[in-house]
Amino acid sequence: MAGEVLVEARNVVKAFPGIWEHLILDHINFDVRAGEVHALLGENGAGKTVLANILSGFYTLTSGQILVRGKTVKFKSPVDAIRHGIGMVHQEFTLATPLTVAENIALMLRKNNPFTYPLKKVEERAQELSEKYGLKVNLHRRVEHLALGERQRVEILKVLFWEPSILILDEPTSVLTLNEAQELFRILRKMADDGKGIVFITHKIEEIMKVADRVTVLRLGKKMGTFYVEQTNRGELLRLMIGEFKPISYERTHTSPEAKRVLEVENLHVLGDDGRESVKGVNLTVREGEILGIAGVSGNGQRELVEAIVGLRPVKKGWIRLQGIDATNKNARTIAKMGLRHIPEDRRRMGVVESMNTAENIVMREYDVPPFSRYRIMDKRRITELAERLVVSFEVLTPDLWDTEVRILSGGNIQRLILARELWNEPKLLVAFHPTYGLDLKALTQTHQLFMKLR
Repeated sequence: MAGEVLVEARNVVKAFPGIWEHLILDHINFDVRAGEVHALLGENGAGKTVLANILSGFYTLTSGQILVRGKTVKFKSPVDAIRHGIGMVHQEFTLATPLTVAENIALMLRKNNPFTYPLKKVEERAQELSEKYGLKVNLHRRVEHLALGERQRVEILKVLFWEPSILILDEPTSVLTLNEAQELFRILRKMADDGKGIVFITHKIEEIMKVADRVTVLRLGKKMGTFYVEQTNRGELLRLMIGEFKPISYERTHTSPEAKRVLEVENLHVLGDDGRESVKGVNLTVREGEILGIAGVSGNGQRELVEAIVGLRPVKKGWIRLQGIDATNKNARTIAKMGLRHIPEDRRRMGVVESMNTAENIVMREYDVPPFSRYRIMDKRRITELAERLVVSFEVLTPDLWDTEVRILSGGNIQRLILARELWNEPKLLVAFHPTYGLDLKALTQTHQLFMKLR
């Protein structure tokens, strides 16, 4: 049974004057109680992450109040929120990848000298937390060698070091397999049973029904209601989140064995970051009109296989052919010119340049070719025409094409932008690593429809 109110937002308003025309958060009321998992549900751009960033001190309020255990507080930074017992695990990881797990944790604990870390004490405490909550991770392994699911466990461990009473997790299952998600739910339930208040941000209703006690629905910055999970249902939550929506079924058709081979991988061997073989003798073929799925628990060679195919990782042994032409160990630019497009696993680090604007990111593949460039000078009018069309058709929520850096967009909207850029000219072959990562139901369905159309 949930206990006292640990943190409360009263009539919270957030606006970005000169950037967004409407309020990001429009007089939102929200609270979290001890011993409960309170889910925050909404589409991409609904305001979920903005509310979480306010509660955790990353954003300031435009108006309204934040109360911790009944007392009004004003957070100037995440440090203030942590001092009041509020920690957040962000959707986009904030780890120093060249460092080990223990070094990453120690990095945030530094006091006087930023170059000395109490590693031994960190390792001891991390081991205790790991065993208590089942957060299995190798403390001595470099983060760059970890799968995304493992990196998320590191982020949770980092926050737990501050012994928070409230833990906020933003889209924590986006990069997890089904089994990893189930394990996370067990961990969250354990934390709630220990008296912590958990804020679980998601757009996946099925997960809410499994792990949450209460759910608050946001839609375009407005609160649609708060419900006890046992007193609501999937249909009601879906309607509140996106309005009327009709699910779409897809008709499967068989690919002819005589169809042209677009991709051939033969006896492929690829080394991982640690110098060991991550891909061992893989063979696969993709034909025209075919969608080939690759499944597996994260960290079992999927990333290395994809990177080898798209030209981002060297091949130790074996062959890769695109439309019958040898593409083994060709660079990414050459492979792209052969008709391959790539949706990367890490959208912010690999999928976009965050300091560039929306239009520049959309035209990144074709900026140097007609009609977008003439005599090495970019044609802004043509680029704007393309960007406007893609932003509308892919429903990318962006305040401006040329004046807004991509870094301010939500994760889901960045993913839509990447999909738009990679798919608009119908490539010969698409290699998509978690293409629906961070997308809500509506965008996920649109992506599947687009894949079927391209097929």
